[in-house]
Amino acid sequence: MRSGWDEVMAGFLPAAQSGEAAMLTVAEAVCGGPPRRVLDLGGGPGVFAERMATRWPAADVAVLDLDPVLLALAAAAAGDRLTLHRGDLEASWWADLAAAGPYDLITTVMTIHYLAADQARALYRAARALLSPGGLLVVADLMPEPALTGVMDRLHPAVDEAVAGLAWTRWWDQLRADASLEPLMSERASLLRDRVPAEFTPPVDWHRAAARDAGFGEAGVVWRWGAHAALAAVA
Repeated sequence: MRSGWDEVMAGFLPAAQSGEAAMLTVAEAVCGGPPRRVLDLGGGPGVFAERMATRWPAADVAVLDLDPVLLALAAAAAGDRLTLHRGDLEASWWADLAAAGPYDLITTVMTIHYLAADQARALYRAARALLSPGGLLVVADLMPEPALTGVMDRLHPAVDEAVAGLAWTRWWDQLRADASLEPLMSERASLLRDRVPAEFTPPVDWHRAAARDAGFGEAGVVWRWGAHAALAAVA
């Protein structure tokens, strides 16, 4: 049932696979080899997490997400290759993970824009507390840089939001057609009924400042495609 997820995500995060490759290469460099413990925040159906588990077969890779449907898809596809946690990034999601840490690598891809500014800052602080000394946080999302807009528009085509939205809608329509998922779809609808994405998309400098304020040391962009970027921050 996860088929098509990469296509859906590529609509929102152009050149997603090149971004993933850059993030994982940086993680290996910072960690001095494959990380031993990995946490993917807002990891949805676990597609990216499963790729990390394949690349680093000895690693303990975990996914945290609130969506019961996406977590069920992750469980069905990945089995015991992933550790799954139910958690709300808009609340105290880190409380139940303190005993499970520390982690060498924490990632969050196309997730932080759902959060308000104070919640995003809380994510940076919590990630810093959950990381091993010298561990790495990678945040990939919309991080537009006005000064670079013209150059990036020429180099990389902008996201066609209508096309991306249509792919997203079709994918969820396929899931709704699966009778076995009906109870989870109902639970999901109740959970998300009053939630509106914050669409918080500050530039890279905001993220650098949030990382610094949270206690991270070095932080910088390791990948960019148009308005999308990945920031890596070393604990």
